[in-house]
Amino acid sequence: MTSTEILTVTLLTARVSLVATAAILLPGVAVGFFLARARFRLLKPFLRTLVSLPMVLPPVAVGLLLLEALSLEAALGRAIEALAGGPVLLTWRAAAIAAAVMSFPLLVLGAEQGFASVPRRLEDVATTLGATRRRVFFRVTLPIASRGILYGLVFAFARGLGEFGATALVAGHIPGETETLSLAIYGRIREFRDADAAVFCAVSLLLAFATTFLAERFLKRERRP
Repeated sequence: MTSTEILTVTLLTARVSLVATAAILLPGVAVGFFLARARFRLLKPFLRTLVSLPMVLPPVAVGLLLLEALSLEAALGRAIEALAGGPVLLTWRAAAIAAAVMSFPLLVLGAEQGFASVPRRLEDVATTLGATRRRVFFRVTLPIASRGILYGLVFAFARGLGEFGATALVAGHIPGETETLSLAIYGRIREFRDADAAVFCAVSLLLAFATTFLAERFLKRERRP
């Protein structure tokens, strides 16, 4: 195994996770805000349960559902392929979609906790001083909730780095095209190349540790007065 092969797999994994995290940023924050502020007794638990399903379902089951949704027989699959300008299944785009679905609950939970920590009294004071709802949100609510959102983003990105089950079904295992770190580890083990699998495992561990450590250092610095 060459260093070029390791670099190719690592960069593809980072690309997939970055695209997945960027794709869920706005909807994840919006859903988190709704869950933190909604007062619908029935709708809120239902939505939270629906959002949490990817965390409790077997990843392969999520992958099977995505496989059906992204197929050309489904309207969603045809629409996504039209937007992408080409095939989606068995490409890195499918891997990004799988990572986005699997990491979405982590971002939502982080955003929800962030918005729930915002004192409503501060928003009320800003409103009484003449600030519009939009200004209150961007100048008061969002900055205070940003720490929870960032935590959610970090763990969503880290989850995308290690996604395997759903990715294997919708993206397949194509070296140089869809082979992420988790797929590379699995493929090397199947080929009885345990030493190569250990190398990819070490890279995965390094990426996960570096991501969470740097985020923790950054957020700790943000907490200082």
